[in-house]
Amino acid sequence: MKEYKVGIYQEGILGSLFLGAAKVNPIKFSAFLNLHAEQWYRVVTIEREIRRMLLLFRREAMVVVFEKEKV
Repeated sequence: MKEYKVGIYQEGILGSLFLGAAKVNPIKFSAFLNLHAEQWYRVVTIEREIRRMLLLFRREAMVVVFEKEKV
């Protein structure tokens, strides 16, 4: 039996406000993935999406589906 978990990683609001758009920081995203790997989750799929904020600003978000064997 498998257990699934959905995680959403997105950058902070300040990058969107000052730059008009915020891209995913690869170092912080790696830390996010490693945090879940420590709990024995593995990545099944990653979907990139652009989220609107206050109608004018955009920020990139990653929707990640994790799975692990249920004990």
